[in-house]
Amino acid sequence: MSEILLEARNLQIRFGGVIAADDVSLTIERGKNMAIIGPNGAGKTTFLNICTGWLKPARGTVLFEGRDVTSLAPRRIVRLGVARAFQIPQLFTEHTALENLLISVSARERLRNPLQDMHTIRQRGEMLHLLDMVGCADVADRPVVELSEGQRKLIDIAVALALKPKLLLMDEPTSGVASSEKFKIMEILVKALAEAQVTSVFVEHDMGIVSRYADEVAVWAAGNVQMRGSPEEILQHPDVIRDVIGEAV
Repeated sequence: MSEILLEARNLQIRFGGVIAADDVSLTIERGKNMAIIGPNGAGKTTFLNICTGWLKPARGTVLFEGRDVTSLAPRRIVRLGVARAFQIPQLFTEHTALENLLISVSARERLRNPLQDMHTIRQRGEMLHLLDMVGCADVADRPVVELSEGQRKLIDIAVALALKPKLLLMDEPTSGVASSEKFKIMEILVKALAEAQVTSVFVEHDMGIVSRYADEVAVWAAGNVQMRGSPEEILQHPDVIRDVIGEAV
């Protein structure tokens, strides 16, 4: 029997006259990679923001491992085991790749002055291993500003993994990356998540990525979940082809 890691119940939120979440209910099962697809403005990112505490719904509940986290601040939700990677990598570009991970683990360990203390923490080897997991060990000592968008995406994921999450929510992990690099990045990412035993949810517009790397797909439209199922079922559904994909996969 599958284990529910996160459950959203009847979420609702609006921005002016726009209903971004309209009675959304969804469960995330431990150990699976779920893709969220749908047209722009469907409410996909809003859902991630609610689950991570960046937005508070007008109505509804978010449960993580059975605990109500709806009203908690983002940092408290992170400490419970929910991490987030944004569409645009949130990195300290003037610092090296390794320093970004050291800052993250400093936050995890609640060091008083992470920028001052990061090079003395005992988890330095652990952070080097994380960089190796995402294929970026060779750029550990290079400033992030010098790195490609694909490398920044992977380092951003490593920063999230440094928090030791149980669930990682990702907003378009391959956006802004050259087409020739997308599958390589996802191969590295999925392998790293499996090694770290982290469940993932990712918003994605590339149906090739969804088909290859998702265990399950949820389709968003007009602020709600229209359907969910395996990639094979969802990506061949006539409504999804018409409204989301635009052509057969």
